[in-house]
Amino acid sequence: MTKDSPSFKDDLDTVKFICKEFWNIIFKKQIDNLRTNHQGTYVLQDNRFLLLTQISCSKQYLEEAPKFLAYTCGLIKGALSNLGISCTVSAEVPVMPTCELLLVYIVLVKNVSITPSPSLGGCGCIKLWS
Repeated sequence: MTKDSPSFKDDLDTVKFICKEFWNIIFKKQIDNLRTNHQGTYVLQDNRFLLLTQISCSKQYLEEAPKFLAYTCGLIKGALSNLGISCTVSAEVPVMPTCELLLVYIVLVKNVSITPSPSLGGCGCIKLWS
């Protein structure tokens, strides 16, 4: 991706880029499954996650496996941040060597005004406009 590339039209396009291009560059394969609720939450699933394929599938290691995903969560969060998207990224391992990454976008609201409201005892009243 270069500065001359067209920007993404929406969040879903950006996540698709992460699933196809970014994941392929880092792990030499695309994400196996992408799910969304179309409200800023995305679940990326890799059924044979490279960093987990060399670990035993026993229950003992299943409990420790999420520790191996912290670096990957940071990679995705950093990539999205550089694309102008703020989000939280968490991971879980339902079954070895499958990993699921949960992306939750932090919606930034522009043009927010907070003013004291006498009817609320001086508490702030939030007004939004576009």
